[in-house]
Amino acid sequence: MTTQPGFIIVGGGLAGALAAETLREEGFDGRITLLGEEPHRPYERPPLSKDYLQGKAARDSIFAHPEPWYADHAVELRLGTAVTSLDPALRTVTTATGEQLGYDKLLLTTGSTPRRLNVPGADLDGVHYLRSVDDSERIKAGFDQAHRVAIIGAGWIGLETAAAARNAGVDVTLLERSELPLLHVLGPETAPIFADLHRDHGVDLRSQVAVAELSGRNGAVTGVILSDGSRIEADMVLVGVGITPNTQLAAQAGLDVDNGILVDEHLRSSDVNIFAAGDVANAYNPRLGRHLRVEHWANARRQGAVAGKTMLGQDGIDVRPSYFFTDQYDLSMEYTGDIGPSGYDRVIFRRHADPRELIVFWLHKQRVQAGMNVNIWDVPDDIERLIESARPVNTDDLVDPGIPLESFAQAATT
Repeated sequence: MTTQPGFIIVGGGLAGALAAETLREEGFDGRITLLGEEPHRPYERPPLSKDYLQGKAARDSIFAHPEPWYADHAVELRLGTAVTSLDPALRTVTTATGEQLGYDKLLLTTGSTPRRLNVPGADLDGVHYLRSVDDSERIKAGFDQAHRVAIIGAGWIGLETAAAARNAGVDVTLLERSELPLLHVLGPETAPIFADLHRDHGVDLRSQVAVAELSGRNGAVTGVILSDGSRIEADMVLVGVGITPNTQLAAQAGLDVDNGILVDEHLRSSDVNIFAAGDVANAYNPRLGRHLRVEHWANARRQGAVAGKTMLGQDGIDVRPSYFFTDQYDLSMEYTGDIGPSGYDRVIFRRHADPRELIVFWLHKQRVQAGMNVNIWDVPDDIERLIESARPVNTDDLVDPGIPLESFAQAATT
């Protein structure tokens, strides 16, 4: 057993890498051990369904740090190391090989796992999920061989992989249970933007359908059978039906868990020596007055830094609105904000001369809750300030692209 406990980070993703970086930047000179289950050093996940999947980005570009960074900053990076249990009383974690490591402070950045499709045939060859760089490479190789791909689930992963498949020249059928893609995220007013985008690029989008079975021959997938008995031919199937936070370690150790590991605004768990960040953390947000678990790249970056500072006793905090982005065909979009339980009561479209350029605002009682800029740049900061101000806005002016958006943001901060 290790005789010199220090800080341990369990989970080799972006949040863990940024936490280690922050610890060193803040002057921590103790021992940092980063335990990653994958054989790869920490990397960025957005390229896996975007540029890297399409062959537009080199492999080296996806990593959070160059390979020498860990040794140069005295971060012990142990790859291919799964943690199977933790003991808060003894302050130890145990790996799959039975090794015990002691810690003073522990950060859990265990991420999430794609939900599996629970139908007959789901284990056939040619059925893919996208979470890791290895998954992305297998899917990219599959596009080179496939003629027809069926994608189950029209969320962000489903839409981005559909765009990648079409760019690779593959026929795509996209299957969605709801009436529209992203309906639960964007609402009925805005979701048609993405439905139309994919249909315009040749995707066979089928809404309000349910998958009953995957058919196969000689162990390989050959199609999708829907609940109405109809069949879709496919020699490759991608499944993107959501993710589940990896809370097993925390739950077995007796930490508070509810849709993720429950942590306060400083990312402290119910144990004062254990913290959580990234997909797995359900963090209290004092600006919103509620817990929020966010599954996007920016959240992992921000919370990694916050956790590092809090582990050093600085009470780090981040209450900025959530942020995410997507690139599909010729559409690039950034979304800023959090639609709460009360939802929104109005959607405003700020349309520019080019029909491909617009900003969408979701409001509640004339206060901006979220904004989405499509093919327009350098406005997320202004949208963020509008949201954080929580002040009513003149909606007639907000819809007018002739009035600079920064003027609303400036008024909100004065």
